[in-house]
Amino acid sequence: MKTGCIYLIPNTLGEENFKRVLPPDVITIVESLDYFIVENEKTARAFIKRLLPQKQQSEIQMEILDKHTDPLDLPLFLRPVEKGLNVGIISEAGVPCVADPGAEIVSIAHRKGLQVKPLVGPSSILLALMASGFNGQQFTFRGYLPFDAGSRKRVFQAMNKDLKDGITQIFMETPYRNNKLVEELLKVLHPETKLCIACDITLENEYIQTKTIADWARNLPDLHKRPTIFLLD
Repeated sequence: MKTGCIYLIPNTLGEENFKRVLPPDVITIVESLDYFIVENEKTARAFIKRLLPQKQQSEIQMEILDKHTDPLDLPLFLRPVEKGLNVGIISEAGVPCVADPGAEIVSIAHRKGLQVKPLVGPSSILLALMASGFNGQQFTFRGYLPFDAGSRKRVFQAMNKDLKDGITQIFMETPYRNNKLVEELLKVLHPETKLCIACDITLENEYIQTKTIADWARNLPDLHKRPTIFLLD
């Protein structure tokens, strides 16, 4: 029996015009699918409706993959694919499976020998790196920084070590803690360390600036509740 394909469907990074950031092929593939694996059903359905207002929502089946999903249920999500049905994995923002739970499904798919097809779309991580002016050949993406003070200190120590080797550091924070993080960076980093703040990428109020820590200390932007990628060099 011929098996189906798992399409990794990129989402927009906000409420911008999706035609600016998503190729037509992505829309065509979403139109062809009726089975999706998503993190949040409400926002995923709203995303599909934006792309394809005419698509019948009642015909769409969704499985939820979030922090509450039982890992034992994940192989069951791929049963339809093993029977020949195509499925789309949709991220909450940007590309799936990067700082996103969809990676767990893809890992299982590879073990089962199923086809996985990534689609082109906006990645805030790569777009920020592109615009930073930092080393794009050697970089470490550290995801969300730990909240625990001890773990956080160890991460900063590891980043400082990598910076001495010329390895760009990329990380994020929960948006409502952005301003507090920047204040922390000003205290723990060397004044000549370069920090890129890439905020609201691809949106109308996009803000991307690279400065030294000493320069940032003179004039800080308000990043409260704004999706932001931080990079160090």
